[in-house]
Amino acid sequence: MGILAGKKGLVIGIANQRSIAWACAKAFDIAGATLGGTWHSDRSRPHVEPLLDALDVEIRRPLDVLDDGQMQALFEEVARRWGRLDFVLHSIAFAPRADLLGRVVDSSREGFGLAMDVSCHSFLRLARLAEPLMSNGGSLITMSYLGGTEVVPNYGIMGPVKAALESATRYLAAELGPAGIRVNAVSPGPIPTRAASGLSDLDALMADSAARSPLRRALSIDDVGPLCAFLASDGARAITGSTLYVDGGHHILN
Repeated sequence: MGILAGKKGLVIGIANQRSIAWACAKAFDIAGATLGGTWHSDRSRPHVEPLLDALDVEIRRPLDVLDDGQMQALFEEVARRWGRLDFVLHSIAFAPRADLLGRVVDSSREGFGLAMDVSCHSFLRLARLAEPLMSNGGSLITMSYLGGTEVVPNYGIMGPVKAALESATRYLAAELGPAGIRVNAVSPGPIPTRAASGLSDLDALMADSAARSPLRRALSIDDVGPLCAFLASDGARAITGSTLYVDGGHHILN
């Protein structure tokens, strides 16, 4: 029996086989969970649906987190088909390219607001809809990055956005803890995902991490999945409000 046998969870953020969310979905599946998954748009659906097929995902729907109707419909289906929810993985982030590549001080009001809405506030909205389905407790997990606590060159407005996400994680943990709902952020090091490809110096970040981190090796999406499976399990029943790093120890360095 896997550590997630009998548990039901949603994976939000699979874009393709290079997605951290995909690695997490595989780890959840291996651990025995029953899964639901989403795709962002009609354009991404052909890349995501075969992956959902591979894991025999039971609930599958489109989800643009800016569309309240789609989000509501997703949780209504969860309530109708499962009647409960044990965990949610939130692994999405977005910033307009001009704002991402420019200085924080030059970021547009619209770009900053959009990045915050998609990358941070969507986690709060998912949590609000998940809460009534987690009557026996549950686990909410989101993805951060070191740039939320330190200045990472060329990370731009995503630094302040990830800082807000980590703070929101702590506040959610405090508010939902009495209901037995745990909330944690996972902070992987630089990994060549589609989302990370928007950074102007990703190759340099990955090389620096591999060269300087205590474990002295490159990272992959499959380094992240097992931790998320553990956080969704009862073994992590006393862990909440934390940011857990999966970066080979790079975060301990100056």
